[in-house]
Amino acid sequence: MAGLLGAATQAHGQLYVCADAQGHKTYTDKRAGAHCQLLDLPGAMTEPPRKTAPLAGAPARPATQAVATAAPVAGAFPKVDGAEQRARDLDRRQILQDELRSEEQKLAAQRLEFNEGQPERQGNERNYAKYQERAAQLKENINRTQQNVEALKREIANIR
Repeated sequence: MAGLLGAATQAHGQLYVCADAQGHKTYTDKRAGAHCQLLDLPGAMTEPPRKTAPLAGAPARPATQAVATAAPVAGAFPKVDGAEQRARDLDRRQILQDELRSEEQKLAAQRLEFNEGQPERQGNERNYAKYQERAAQLKENINRTQQNVEALKREIANIR
């Protein structure tokens, strides 16, 4: 319903909610009486954006060229003193190291369960295909956890 309202608003510009004598509500793009109210939908466009023509004498810009955004002013960013930044970096390093230890423990447990490609068969795996599927999932989990460990190590190395 909300998607329909958003699409209607963007397509027609304005959307009204009208109530009849029994209190039934109707949504429309035309005001149909005194019991209709204009809906104010956040983020809805009431009219499409207009294209602006290039200034006279300005070189034409190719359609694929991105419009540059204004560069931030050097003094506009809040400054943090060195001691505060070092404390933040130490906190960040500690959090990342805790995550790294957790991921390494998880990796060790996954490798133990994987048993070098021969995980122990479970009771519900009488079908060999189910066993192979679980072994493949274990291997994917190991690879994903290894990538997490490597990413955490790189992140820790990047801390000043």
